[in-house]
Amino acid sequence: LPSPILCSLVQPVTPDLLVSPSSQDGDLGSECPEDRGNWTGRLDFLLSCIGYCVGLGNVWRFPYRAYTNGGGAFLVPYFIMLAICGIPIFFMELSLGQFSSLGPLAVWKISPLFKGIGMGTILIVSLVAIYYNMIIAYVLFYLFASLTSDLPWQHCGNWWNTDLCLDHHIIKAGNTTFPVNVTNTVSPSEEYWSRYVLHIQGSSGIGDPGRIRWNLCLCLLLSWTIVYLCILKGVKSSGKVVYFTATFPYLILVMLLIRGVTLEGAWKGIRFYLTPQFDHLLSSKVWIEAALQIFYSLGVGFGGLLTFASYNTFHQNIYRDTFIVTLGNAITSILAGFAIFSVLGYMSQELGVPVNQVAKAGPGLAFVVYPQAMTMLPLSPFWSFLFFFMLLTLGLDSQFAFMETIVTAVTDEFPYYLRPKKASFSAVICIALFLMGLILTTEGGMYWLVLLDDYSAGFGVMVVVITTCLVVTRVYGMKRFCRDIHMMLGFKPGPYFRACWMVLSPATMMALLMYNIIKYQPSEYGSYRFPAWAEVLGILMGVLSCLMIPVGMVMAVLQEEGTLWERIQQASRPTMDWGPSLEENRTGMYVASLAGSQSPKPLMVHMRKYGGITSYENTAIEVDREIEEEEEEESM
Repeated sequence: LPSPILCSLVQPVTPDLLVSPSSQDGDLGSECPEDRGNWTGRLDFLLSCIGYCVGLGNVWRFPYRAYTNGGGAFLVPYFIMLAICGIPIFFMELSLGQFSSLGPLAVWKISPLFKGIGMGTILIVSLVAIYYNMIIAYVLFYLFASLTSDLPWQHCGNWWNTDLCLDHHIIKAGNTTFPVNVTNTVSPSEEYWSRYVLHIQGSSGIGDPGRIRWNLCLCLLLSWTIVYLCILKGVKSSGKVVYFTATFPYLILVMLLIRGVTLEGAWKGIRFYLTPQFDHLLSSKVWIEAALQIFYSLGVGFGGLLTFASYNTFHQNIYRDTFIVTLGNAITSILAGFAIFSVLGYMSQELGVPVNQVAKAGPGLAFVVYPQAMTMLPLSPFWSFLFFFMLLTLGLDSQFAFMETIVTAVTDEFPYYLRPKKASFSAVICIALFLMGLILTTEGGMYWLVLLDDYSAGFGVMVVVITTCLVVTRVYGMKRFCRDIHMMLGFKPGPYFRACWMVLSPATMMALLMYNIIKYQPSEYGSYRFPAWAEVLGILMGVLSCLMIPVGMVMAVLQEEGTLWERIQQASRPTMDWGPSLEENRTGMYVASLAGSQSPKPLMVHMRKYGGITSYENTAIEVDREIEEEEEEESM
């Protein structure tokens, strides 16, 4: 039974207007679930959202995507897609979470027929959390390796190096007047990454994982321990940690940016990064790339935004927060591009090669190219430590969001059993995901990480977001959703948001989905091509999250009574206890819909508690009047 119903059965409920304020504390039985809690500070929610959205992708994906898709001209489709897809979907997720104060599973009281969307979301987030923490483990490995006077990837001549290793310090010392052909050589940093950190030569492919790399295993254990300690008390602890993890990366980024632009040859890299090539705008690929960057950078569809918003107070101004976070995320990506490409420009000048030969994306940038660039700087261990510490803080707060999403979703489903034991349940989840991630610490672990990265979230997240958008606007109803936001914020969303939710956002994401299917390319890592069985496994991984939606539909229909069509209709309607979690926030159609509620009007509860009518009570009166007028029109 839902928590309010069980509470009402446990003991009689006194009408709210007859209860004196002093007698309200501690009158519920112990069987009632513990309070979910809220953010304890004013900036907790905002900084958590910034930390969640501003992650590793801002540093290692955006700059590379920008320069390969028209340089400065890429910013045109980037901001247009931000307006069409990013901001509206971001605001929708925050609104759903804050209005209901429920996690990604329980929020589907809005339409139980589609609870499978929440199940799919949790599956996706669990898979992403497994490999995302492995990336944090790699960062920890490099962070510890930077605590030395001489970086271990600075020179050739180590046991892991091969004859192809070419030390740039030797090139520079030779004072050669001709550019060196580096195409058939390997840098010390690349061999350190592949042959020492990963020890990938011990594996012949994804089917031959080899032995566990115990140093990586310990780093993974440490990363899970850090994550657990930070989410131990839910948002009350993670909300405090983000004051550091969400702000400190900006300090390091500014330091790296200042150091980068003062290097010789820096402007060569920046010019390469930003020179606009407007002919690219005629290519559909550029617009698709811009939409993909927005989609994954903001983290919509992963449940993190909805989870964070569910811990807000009912009248938190998420409209303002939406623009702060989305625009702040975009500006951070652009700034990161300057910090990265200024150093790459310096590096290309030092090596005497074009910038496009040193520019890479993803782990190749973070663990090969940038570490190599660090060795060319004075005080290289210091700059290396700063860079990897920045990546650590960027990665951690995104991981906090993934874990909080999983824990909140399940505890909201079983509040009586799990909410009092949230710390223990969080420990069980962390241990389980750590054990599942052990295969990533093997010599062939990188192949599994690439497979997870390529398939766990791509297809599934798009289906989840498209379906959510269609259910909220078509099944639940645009008019009703806008009225809910009016209750919460005091104003209705304008034509821009309504047009995006109804048409532009789902249509754009549908085009993205079709493009991904048509342009499907098998996974690869360097020159390694994945076998057919691995491709099938990856595709099944992506499809499984989508299959949760029809599975959830079948489960919802079986729980109803009547003919098949009657069951579908009943399952698609909101449950009786759908709406604001606190009774004083329930107005109009939500009045007295909580089981055991005997209060005639939440407005009167407000007046008794706070001694007057505020702007939000005026909103409640307006919403009530609007509903009454609509009912009169329908009856006529």
